[in-house]
Amino acid sequence: MHSVTGAWRPAVGLCALALCGAVWAQTPSQDPPGRHEVKRMDVPGAPGKQIVVEMNEFKPGDGLDRHSHPGIESGYIIQGAMVQQPGKAPVMFATGSLLSNMPDVVHGGFKVVGDTSLKAFSVYVIDRDRPLYDWVK
Repeated sequence: MHSVTGAWRPAVGLCALALCGAVWAQTPSQDPPGRHEVKRMDVPGAPGKQIVVEMNEFKPGDGLDRHSHPGIESGYIIQGAMVQQPGKAPVMFATGSLLSNMPDVVHGGFKVVGDTSLKAFSVYVIDRDRPLYDWVK
């Protein structure tokens, strides 16, 4: 789902793994728990841009504060799970769903509920001189 407004559109894919139901406090330079950076490389022919590849696993009960990224985020849900935004009914992030977020768009606001971990593979094309996560205060 594309999350330009932060709305969930499961038929299109999934909102990026950026959550608002703060289970823990994050600082601007802190990576979320469950994040594993796989690779980072310069974009050929695009000075100041990098590609970042990461794997994420959010276990039941894990959540993530709202944030944005300094570039495009695209991803794939490897293992789906039930997630819940504050004050809303749980929804399924289905295995095989796609996620996408545009640069500097705040997205997220969920916590993993149920018994299954949410696993996702994400690729970013970002500005090299900015942190990957810009946490909303």
